[in-house]
This record gives sequence, structure tokens and C-alpha cells, in this order.
Amino acid sequence: MAFTLPDLPYAQDALAPHISAETLSFHHGKHHKAYVDKANDAVKGTDLESLSLEELIKKSWADKNMGVFNNAAQIWNHTFYWHSMKPNGGGKPTGAIADAIDKSFGSYDKFAEEFKAAGAGQFGSGWAWLVKNGDKLEVRKTLNAENPITDGVTPLLTMDVWEHAYYLDYQNRRPDYIGDFLDKLVNWDFANQNLANA
Repeated sequence: MAFTLPDLPYAQDALAPHISAETLSFHHGKHHKAYVDKANDAVKGTDLESLSLEELIKKSWADKNMGVFNNAAQIWNHTFYWHSMKPNGGGKPTGAIADAIDKSFGSYDKFAEEFKAAGAGQFGSGWAWLVKNGDKLEVRKTLNAENPITDGVTPLLTMDVWEHAYYLDYQNRRPDYIGDFLDKLVNWDFANQNLANA
């Protein structure tokens, strides 16, 4: 079954002024679409063609088939990232995710400090993640297309720190983008839903 580019869960201008319509147009319409097209080309006519996206990510990672892995994982990562944000999002979480963050990190501020450090400290391209590992939450960072699925932990939300995610709007000010992600964009409803499903 061919992979398809999922629609954004909001209008292209819905995250402005923090992430512009121009950034989303390039990021979703060009970058995310290219990963979909390349993954489809890579598996066409092979025994990988029948796998689900998550199965393909795990198998290509285990087989060190990085050409397939990079594109498949980036389809998944980007889809997850779009849902990790919402218009008028951000600020402190509520519900089960808030309790879990307090329990695992001591406070929301400690979590935010760790998450910001992961995003700012990721050298080059990659991702910062909030994950559930056993009965506790952790902040992780991954390089390039890598994601926590291959480690057997449950992603709850992610932030893209590849330059194309923020450069048109923030230039080299990655920490400002990270601050706006947490304060204005993060979708805690999505994280709560992922925690409930874990």
C-alpha cells in the first residue's frame, strides 16, 4: 500500500505568527511530501511494500537499511510533529500529562528546562521528544530521522529542530523557536491522548 501525505490538522496560516504559512507550505508541501515520495519509490516492488509505516521503520532500522529508514521515519516524525502543535497552544499542561511531568521531572519548569536543552543542544538536524519509558516520562533527542519507536518507548510529543522547521521565521535563533513552541504552540491535548493510549 502506498504511503500518502497526510493533511495538516489546521490551516497553513493557523500557527502564525510563531510559524508562518510560508514555513508550513515548504515544510509540509515540499519536505514532508518528498519523504513520502522517496519512501514509496524505495519500497515499490519489494517485500517491504506490504508493511505498515511503523513496521517499515522498525524493520529498516533493524536491517540498517538507512535509505528506507530515513524517509519512512521522517514521514512518521513529521505527521507526529504537526499534531504536537495547535493554534493557541502552549503553556503549562493540564490533566494526566501534567501529573506525570510533575512526578517524573519534579515540576513543569524542570521539564521545560530539559526539553529546551535537548532541542538547543541537538547538534545539526534532529528532534526533541517527550516519551514514556515504563512508568516515567523522559526527554530525549534524536539525530536526523531517528525516533524513539526503535527503542521501544512511547513518544508523547515532538519538536522538529531541523533548520527548515524554523529558519524562515527565526533564522539562527533556534532557542526563540523552542521557547515559542513550548509557550505558544505545544498541543498538550495530543500528549494527554498519547499518554492515555500508552
